[in-house]
Amino acid sequence: MRIVFFGSDEFAAVHLEALLAAGQQVAACVTGPDKPQGRGMKLTVPPIKQMALDRQIPCLQPASLKDKAVTEALKAYQADIFVVVAYGYLLTQEILDIPRFLCMNVHGSLLPKYRGAAPVNWAVLNGDNETGVSIQKMVLRLDAGDIIAQEKMTIGGDEDAGQLRGRMSRVGAGLLVKILKEHPQGDFPLIPQDQALVTYAPKLTKDMGRIDWKKTAASVNNQVRGLQPWPGAYTFYKGKMLKIIKLLVTAEAGGGFSPGQVIKTDKNGFYVACADKALLVKEVQPEAGRVMPAASFVAGYKVIQGSLLE
Repeated sequence: MRIVFFGSDEFAAVHLEALLAAGQQVAACVTGPDKPQGRGMKLTVPPIKQMALDRQIPCLQPASLKDKAVTEALKAYQADIFVVVAYGYLLTQEILDIPRFLCMNVHGSLLPKYRGAAPVNWAVLNGDNETGVSIQKMVLRLDAGDIIAQEKMTIGGDEDAGQLRGRMSRVGAGLLVKILKEHPQGDFPLIPQDQALVTYAPKLTKDMGRIDWKKTAASVNNQVRGLQPWPGAYTFYKGKMLKIIKLLVTAEAGGGFSPGQVIKTDKNGFYVACADKALLVKEVQPEAGRVMPAASFVAGYKVIQGSLLE
């Protein structure tokens, strides 16, 4: 099957790698423009472009898909399908109509649940125990197309959104290869989504990260896990921002302490009172510092019983 692959990040790269390993014919790749990154703002090549360069696959990097020249370039590849994975740009109807069979998208939820930009994060933020991968036929409305295939996944109790997304990339890639192998003539099953079950997963914002220790320990735990690796959850200690990277809900009671107060410290880190239980903070990142074990932060920043996280 002749494919044009649209994608941007490492999640997408896992899918492209699987397609190539399975012997699928990738005629071209489409990804975003090179972007400045890091402290030195060095111009960085997207992972999909790097893979395309390594394998001598033509690669387009349009800043907009509304340019007629882009549409004509895509038509020239005479693709059977377009595969879209974590691409970041909306396809126009004209582009959706180009491939011989259809455009398909790999989405990180069990649609119709969590349509939108951040389905993996919202599953963790909401404390879900289960999620999955959907492969859908793309339509102009966001994530509203018929379902081609789905696979369920459990969410680990201490798994953050970044870890889950990494695991999901492998599940999604396997499902994508399987569905293409089973339907080489493009006769994909198409199951309409139940509109009554639609929910949304909007973009994450930085202001979602501030921790309110007056919430339950489970809620704070979900917030920290769900906002990894970006934007991250944070609090303040002695007026300085402190990112909370990893923690654990404990059986420790916070009685006698206000929410946000440190109830004790030990070799594992420090324990913070919430509305009901305490959380063991295991890994942190001080303002302008690097990620470190919470026990090291305790020693270096003089955290003691009664210290307050604001």
